[in-house]
Amino acid sequence: MKRLPIGILGSGKGSNCRAILERIRSGDLAAEARVVISDVLDAPILDIAREFSVANAFLPSGQFRTRLEPNVENELVNMLREAGVDLVVLAGFMRVLHAPMLKAFPRRIINIHPSLLPKFPGLEAWKQALATGEEVSGCTVHYVDEKIDHGEIIAQHEVRILPDDTPESLHARIQIAERELYPAVIAEFCERYRATGL
Repeated sequence: MKRLPIGILGSGKGSNCRAILERIRSGDLAAEARVVISDVLDAPILDIAREFSVANAFLPSGQFRTRLEPNVENELVNMLREAGVDLVVLAGFMRVLHAPMLKAFPRRIINIHPSLLPKFPGLEAWKQALATGEEVSGCTVHYVDEKIDHGEIIAQHEVRILPDDTPESLHARIQIAERELYPAVIAEFCERYRATGL
């Protein structure tokens, strides 16, 4: 079976990374995780990669807080190309990508965000949804562009906000939805890759 080579980028706990790697291991997802890369040295996502015997690397991000230095982003491109990655999957990667990555992987970088975009881009979107009295929140998978949580929407999953929801309870339910939606979207890329290539 032709498997889609993916690279996963993350900065934190890696719950979506784990969900993806579990689906691959079980045979539900026709992908091959070639590498997991983090901009945080001790990020748990790197431990998850090691647990699943996936190549992993720490990429020092440089002086900027929300993006990579240009030379670092070029190094990221090289790392992903050397690993033979065709689809780049952002799983809690807290850096905005720019021209080097976007040109190297056009329409082949995807992200998941815990809101129904275009509503509530940025940090802690579930708190924003609660604060404004929304009745429904959810999560969105989208193509990545140079803006924060902005690119073309691929798929969404709604999560109803309950009257007694706290930020923690809502976030927990959105995370459950994320762990279903993201592998399902990647599965569609896998089908396309098997049929025609990306």
